Amino acid sequence: MKKVFSIVLSILLVISIAGVAVAKEKVKVKQITGEVAAVDAAAKSLTVKGKKAEVVISTDEKTMVKAEKEKKSLSDVQVGDKVTVKYSEVDGKNIAKSIEIKPSKTEKKSTEPAKPAKK
Repeated sequence: MKKVFSIVLSILLVISIAGVAVAKEKVKVKQITGEVAAVDAAAKSLTVKGKKAEVVISTDEKTMVKAEKEKKSLSDVQVGDKVTVKYSEVDGKNIAKSIEIKPSKTEKKSTEPAKPAKK
């Protein structure tokens, strides 16, 4: 009797674990590249204007913000910056996983050292 009870209990345990694994929804990561249209520091969010639409994206303590491999924060993101944001939809909200600030073309030119003139 104990052996049958152990087998039934084991089967129920396996079924319940499998049910939890199936019920877990996969989170799809999306990406948008565009210009920052708005930054709301109080709400910890930003609006990115992509090719097709504007997307409002919230940030949390796990969001990584960087510019040229240097760690930044949301306060470093300015309206007009070009960004690439990876985010996922959680409970109807877009939550940023990472925000990469792209250098503007004028910044790229100014950081390059001057080349000597040819003789």
